[in-house]
Amino acid sequence: MIQTQNNLNIVANQFANGAIENVEAFGSGNINDTFLVTLKESKFILQRINTQVFCQPQAVMQNIRFCTQHISDRLSKSSLDRRWETPQVIFTSANQDHYVDENGSFWRALSLIENSRSHDTIQNLDHAEEIGYALGMFHSLISDLPPEQLTDTLEGFHITPRYLEQYDRVLAETTAVRAPEVNYCLKFICDRQFWAHVLENAKDSGKLMLRLMHGDPKINNILMDTTTEKAVSVIDLDTIKPGLIHYDIGDCLRSSCNAVGEETQDWEAVRFEPDLCQGVLRGYLTEAKVFFTEQDYLYLFDAIRLIAFELGLRFFTDYLAGDVYFKTTYPEHNLMRSLVQFSLTQSIESQESSICKIIEDLR
Repeated sequence: MIQTQNNLNIVANQFANGAIENVEAFGSGNINDTFLVTLKESKFILQRINTQVFCQPQAVMQNIRFCTQHISDRLSKSSLDRRWETPQVIFTSANQDHYVDENGSFWRALSLIENSRSHDTIQNLDHAEEIGYALGMFHSLISDLPPEQLTDTLEGFHITPRYLEQYDRVLAETTAVRAPEVNYCLKFICDRQFWAHVLENAKDSGKLMLRLMHGDPKINNILMDTTTEKAVSVIDLDTIKPGLIHYDIGDCLRSSCNAVGEETQDWEAVRFEPDLCQGVLRGYLTEAKVFFTEQDYLYLFDAIRLIAFELGLRFFTDYLAGDVYFKTTYPEHNLMRSLVQFSLTQSIESQESSICKIIEDLR
């Protein structure tokens, strides 16, 4: 939905504690509409929640409040030797954590993490280690929060067999032209769908435990201090829910270890970089080793391989369905995104022994 400047100002005023100087589009998210609101002496983030994706926006906000408060409490009792922050929910003048405008759109505001920035691709090995540290820190801070205390606002999210079921339904109804790239994707999925249950089977058998997961810890959801280049925050908390942290780890590595980025159109040049993987995992385990189990280590490679496949499957399904979920900027965008993820999956598979050795050496 296109927002007029007047409407944006009206919505922003619900959360502002002073005169608004500017409201402008911010970031490059695929789901929500995000804006930066500038006041005379401060700034904050304003977002219109995509309620077609997040059907329970009030529960999303409740989860975020619960987690951010828990993290703040943990941080207040710790003695970190570095900067770490978490976004805080900003309430309206009516003391609500959201605002519904006259069109029925659901809005919320969050504090801005000042003097920080995100990247779409890894800058160097130090950056890779900081990305891993950030996810490990986040998981560590919520590791003592019982998952059943949060609502599962996205049932089926990051449960790969569910995406296969959706894909089968969409495929049965599609009349898409079978171009060579489409046929490649069809065969790629067919050849690999037999192992898509690996993490869910491990959960069902008790080998992997249900914990709280971020849900979308890709590289550009981790903020770096603009001066020190150290990780300072994990943002985009809409997808926090009970699940398997292995989906988070796989998603983080998938987005971090593809040096050419997710939006490249040169999909055949995509490669999973083991040295970046080693850096991310080293940083992650400095924080996560306190709660990581032997079984957690055993399923790391499966997670890395599976999540690249899962995202490719989701992009391709959306392409077949007519681009109803992910934002696109050109007609074949989701097809190209799926090809990138499948190429990454293939690269991971071809380097299984070296990736498993990295995992073993870090244990």
